[in-house]
Amino acid sequence: MEPTLDPATTPDVVAEPQPQPQSQPKRPGGGLAHKLWTGQVSYDFVGRRKIWYALSVTMLVLCLVGLAWRGLDLGIEFSGGSRFQVSVPVTDQTVADFRAAVEDSGVSDLDPTVTTIGSGQVSVETRSLNVDEQVAIRAAIGRAAGVEAEDVAYDQIGASWGKQVTQKAIIALVVFVVLVFALIGLYFRHWKMALSAIVCLLHDLVVTVGVYALVGFSVTPATLTGVLTILGYSLYDTVVVFDKVRENWAELEDSRLTHAEAANLADNQVLMRSINTTVIGVLPVAALLFAGALVLGSGPLEDIGLALFVGMLVGAYSSIFIATPLLSQLTDLDPKVKEHDDRVRRRRAKAKLVPAAVTVETISLTLPDQASSDQTSSNQASPAAQATSSPAANAAQRRTHQSRAQRKKK
Repeated sequence: MEPTLDPATTPDVVAEPQPQPQSQPKRPGGGLAHKLWTGQVSYDFVGRRKIWYALSVTMLVLCLVGLAWRGLDLGIEFSGGSRFQVSVPVTDQTVADFRAAVEDSGVSDLDPTVTTIGSGQVSVETRSLNVDEQVAIRAAIGRAAGVEAEDVAYDQIGASWGKQVTQKAIIALVVFVVLVFALIGLYFRHWKMALSAIVCLLHDLVVTVGVYALVGFSVTPATLTGVLTILGYSLYDTVVVFDKVRENWAELEDSRLTHAEAANLADNQVLMRSINTTVIGVLPVAALLFAGALVLGSGPLEDIGLALFVGMLVGAYSSIFIATPLLSQLTDLDPKVKEHDDRVRRRRAKAKLVPAAVTVETISLTLPDQASSDQTSSNQASPAAQATSSPAANAAQRRTHQSRAQRKKK
């Protein structure tokens, strides 16, 4: 027979608590992008503008020296020359084989440019040739392709066409700059923003052209297309930054920031966006440049790839490091801006002095209250506590009461 348990004498059985899953602690303040947007993390782009100016001046000087020393390697469309084309299956050795064949033709100072067109055609470009040189080159290309010399197409390109293209490109650039200045001035209603944007635009243009001179790539119509494209990209990035600057400046009346600090905050707020946009845009352009320069050897991909690659990087740099600091420097010359910034600085100086005076006054006023509270607490002490106090403490307390009573009688 099983024993029975008496509920009165049996202790209650308490279930063991189940362990609760630990929640992941939340990161205070969010990620880096959030901290940059709220101003918790900020880099002083505007305050360090002399560093960025020095860096840009160094790049501009190097590019101008490259242009003066080496000059631009103008393509056949701009300098004139001879072009040969032949149909042949393209392999990995096609470009090298045709270049060697042309150089061994017996004609000097050719400096040929060999490119492939698709998978079944080769193009060879040289300087302008006379009739005898033309015949020799056609024969050499025909032997390399395994066809007759008459099957090699030949074109003589004059330099006048390149001059016309260059003049039209310069006119288009001037019109573009004028329209951009007017458009930004009307949109932002701030001519200093328009001037800063144009300075960055010219900065990006000179650096891109200078890199072409230093690297030695040939300037072709594809190069011109790439340069005009990066001008639009640089302008777009600058307008995005200026739009945030204008938004921050519109809230300055209710803010404790100066104009330079508000502009620097805008730079930090759009920094992550600018980095992400640049990386996403540069990656395919880098692949384009790699394919044109290393895989194909030369051609339109190489020309437009270098212009886009350099221009996008320089455009992202100038919109953050040059445009906003330059705009802030020009704006600081405005008397109204100076008045606002001085008022903000006076408020900050006053705010630093006021808390110290309040603290001293608070301490002097609370001392008597603390003394009276100490007296009340001592009077309300329990008899047991008073009994356990030492004789010396009791004697000191009696002397304190006596001295207070004498002061009250007087």
